[in-house]
Amino acid sequence: MRKRLIQIFGFLISSLGWLFVLCTMAMDYWRITQLGGQGGSFIIKVSWYWSNLWKDCVTDSTAVTNCREFPVLWSVTPFVQGVQGLLICGLMLGFFGVVLCFVGMECTYIGGADKTKDKLLLVGAVFHCAGGVSDISGYCLYINRIARTSFAERAGPRTLRYDLGPPIFLGMVGCFFILLGAVLYAVTVCRVICPESKVVNADEGGTYISPRSSKRTPYTRYYRPPRKYGSYTGSGRSSSSKTSKLSQTTLMKISEGDAFV
Repeated sequence: MRKRLIQIFGFLISSLGWLFVLCTMAMDYWRITQLGGQGGSFIIKVSWYWSNLWKDCVTDSTAVTNCREFPVLWSVTPFVQGVQGLLICGLMLGFFGVVLCFVGMECTYIGGADKTKDKLLLVGAVFHCAGGVSDISGYCLYINRIARTSFAERAGPRTLRYDLGPPIFLGMVGCFFILLGAVLYAVTVCRVICPESKVVNADEGGTYISPRSSKRTPYTRYYRPPRKYGSYTGSGRSSSSKTSKLSQTTLMKISEGDAFV
């Protein structure tokens, strides 16, 4: 029951994370800056310059917006191309991860046996991790570009210093949800990664330990014989000499008894 609840919670939170990332692809104001706003008693003129992954726009104080859409992919700034590629690649990996995790969950009636479902869930968690890392790389690349332009000391007077917009923070939160869901998936199938050894009592005092790795054969075991008849230990000379003397004295006693009879 606990395994099912953890898997359901991981599925919900990872799906919510992918929804956040998908929404950021279509949102505006990835970066924004403001010009003007200081006019004393005269009419204050303000212009907002903002951009997303698909267009550059400017909005004036009269709420009129003029945009320049990117015509073709190879005409876009290289770092924007990189961000688009990383995000789209992450979304594709996330799609396969969601499907595999849905099939591999314990509460679904598709996917085969329990071991097969656990393997599918583990592969889906790997897809989630790869997609989340790809999306984080895209957001970090965009943040790095904005930070280098905003904090540059030798920037020209006409260089616009942009600020980060809401889609960046929403996307980072979505990536955190994706990685958290992948960790929850992996926790529920940790037995597939690290199988536990089974100890079965063979006889009194004897134990059988199943092999952990596939390199060992099924006959690899450790057997400790039962202590029914005790053992003879001594000090000084070796135990073989002690045993031979003990056998000699026993034979002498047997021979004397036969002679008396």
